[in-house]
Amino acid sequence: MEAKPQVSASSLVDEQVFPGDVVLYLSKLAYQTIRVGGGLRQDDDVISVTKAGKLKFSKPNKYWVESSHKRYVPTAGDNVLGIVVDTKADNFLVDIKGPMLAFLPVLAFEGGTRRNIPKFEIGALLYVRVVKAIPDMNPELSCMDGSKAAEYGHLKDGFMFETSTGLSRTLLSSPTCPVLETLGKKIAFEIAVGLNGRVWVNAASPSVMVLVANTIIQTELMTPVQQKARVVNLLQKLQ
Repeated sequence: MEAKPQVSASSLVDEQVFPGDVVLYLSKLAYQTIRVGGGLRQDDDVISVTKAGKLKFSKPNKYWVESSHKRYVPTAGDNVLGIVVDTKADNFLVDIKGPMLAFLPVLAFEGGTRRNIPKFEIGALLYVRVVKAIPDMNPELSCMDGSKAAEYGHLKDGFMFETSTGLSRTLLSSPTCPVLETLGKKIAFEIAVGLNGRVWVNAASPSVMVLVANTIIQTELMTPVQQKARVVNLLQKLQ
């Protein structure tokens, strides 16, 4: 029998990978439980790549392939920004930039009952979590996640703009993205980032919202040092 190549749990993290590349052999790991995110698939004990991009890892056990695409492929566990496009008796139909509309059950809210079903107008922007994502089926959404429930729901006011999915992941990275860190030290604003390439910003004035949005978009391909320099420059223009 041909020996399996030795692939460690971290050898390909932050490296460019391509469809067919083997990321992990579960039988080679001391632990067997991992979370497989977008761009990866599991066949028996083999985790392999299904789309080109950069392999990423977040503690304790999640792997995914990060690629800068406009099109979003829903994955269970993703936090996304969705737009209500229709309402039904039992659920809301929501556009999350995926191949199909997602549905949000009317009871999938903290404390949700038939007596206090939320009402959203067409076009309302929601911060939601993908709970089911099965190929060729409508993804299911929720606004409940235990202690994090307060984070989900209707995003009122503010300004929403679209980015690549890769930039969205960068904005959500740890440590804090240099752009958001530098902006946050100088101006006050709220931000919600969806892994589907949508970002919502709210601030006391429209000029601040536009500044934050433009800064995020313009600095996507810059190094951290360049990003901080650009932010300082834009903040000076605001004053």
